Amino acid sequence: MNLEYVLPADIEKRSFEIIESELKTEIPEKLKPVVIRAIHTTADFDYAENLYFSENVIEIALYALEKGAVIITDTNMAKAGINKPALARHGCECMCFMADEDIAQTAKLNGTTRASASVDKAAKLGRPVIYAVGNAPTALVRLCDHISAGTFVPELVIGAPVGFVNVVQSKEMLIDSGIPCIAAKGRKGGSNVAAAICNALLYMLDNKKGFKK
Repeated sequence: MNLEYVLPADIEKRSFEIIESELKTEIPEKLKPVVIRAIHTTADFDYAENLYFSENVIEIALYALEKGAVIITDTNMAKAGINKPALARHGCECMCFMADEDIAQTAKLNGTTRASASVDKAAKLGRPVIYAVGNAPTALVRLCDHISAGTFVPELVIGAPVGFVNVVQSKEMLIDSGIPCIAAKGRKGGSNVAAAICNALLYMLDNKKGFKK
């Protein structure tokens, strides 16, 4: 077996070249960085078909990041996967409330999930928010409740929960809400996918502003 010799610094670049060469779906150039990074983090080419982008969502997302939007994730795994230097370059930060003591208490008191209680906490921040969901469909459902009521309207929602119970339905609710969103339609997703989408957007803003990763 002949291994391909690639310098460590070039592995990501070479991976992207392989993905581009094997893509069978025509993807608009402005969406391609997000799609390719989702494929890169999963080795799953289904994301070339499954990712849904609302109208003008890339421009909306980059503007939100330029304003210093805070990214809220529904798992600490997703938070850990988002590039911290890239966040800092644009005056942004990332938060996850899932392990907070008040969230556990609120969820128990109200008979909800921690993910749902975290959405309610985010609604009180009074800041521009990008909400990235990679695990809990209940977070998407609660977000849609707030959006419908006008009590919390994030700049962007990334909907990529993974699993079987209410996963597909929650993503369809998100898409139907009309809010700017990027959603991984179907059952696939995960914290890694949510983080990858966030990173793709941050790197796109890097390119726009002439920063190097």
